[in-house]
Amino acid sequence: MPGIEFNQIYNMDCVEGMRGLPAESIDLVITDPPFAINFKAHRANYNRTQSRVMTGYNEIHADDYGEFTLRWMEEVRRVLKDSGSMFIFSGWNNLKDILVAIDDLEFVTVNHIIWKYQFGVVCKRKFVTSHYHCLFVCKDDLKRKFFNSARFTKEIRTENGGSRRYQDMEDVWNIKREYWHGDKKTPTKLPSELIEKILLYASEEGDVVLDPFLGSGQVAVVSNMLRRQYVGFEIVEEYHDFARERLDKGVYRIGDDGSVPVQESMSLFGEMI
Repeated sequence: MPGIEFNQIYNMDCVEGMRGLPAESIDLVITDPPFAINFKAHRANYNRTQSRVMTGYNEIHADDYGEFTLRWMEEVRRVLKDSGSMFIFSGWNNLKDILVAIDDLEFVTVNHIIWKYQFGVVCKRKFVTSHYHCLFVCKDDLKRKFFNSARFTKEIRTENGGSRRYQDMEDVWNIKREYWHGDKKTPTKLPSELIEKILLYASEEGDVVLDPFLGSGQVAVVSNMLRRQYVGFEIVEEYHDFARERLDKGVYRIGDDGSVPVQESMSLFGEMI
């Protein structure tokens, strides 16, 4: 198949797409694979305006999730540099399959991060799930990149006098989900602050960032804003086209009517969005 180019996104299966990438060509992978939980984008308890949420979410059956995970992670291992790393987001339901694949493919687990967000789905017969898992892994723990002062130097203190850098590097991250009121959206997306944090700690300007499950294009858009190269794959055509529109227009959000709404500036981007 023809080679895959950087700073492009593709409407195709990620395993097929990654086979078009050279071995050891990727510096960082950030991805949020399908849930395998019979996910419904328009469930009432997500409190969304249905007309603004794009349909077509491509789900994987739970019985197939282990094999599915092993297939795409095997290809990631081939294209990832020894100096690179991968951050995989997952709910608890199929976390075991991701952990097994990490071990089977001999990735090194660096951290098991918990992303604590501000709300979960209301439950009647169990506790509310209001966190996500993030597995930080690499191929070579001695060669991987990590910049521990990328966001805060050791001199910066919190209001209570503690180390701001230490607080930021703890493995429980309190980062709010984003609300795109009145704008087009996919049913799931990682907040820009989360992606920005990973990019700053684990990559440099000019590095190539891969997202095998691109969705709305969050990883590619934020990577581009932070002057990283990007490449991504999305099997749902409507999601791919939405991500492409964001990248082509150089905007973060797009109104339901196709307009570009006034944005709230993000920490590093300001006028860029």
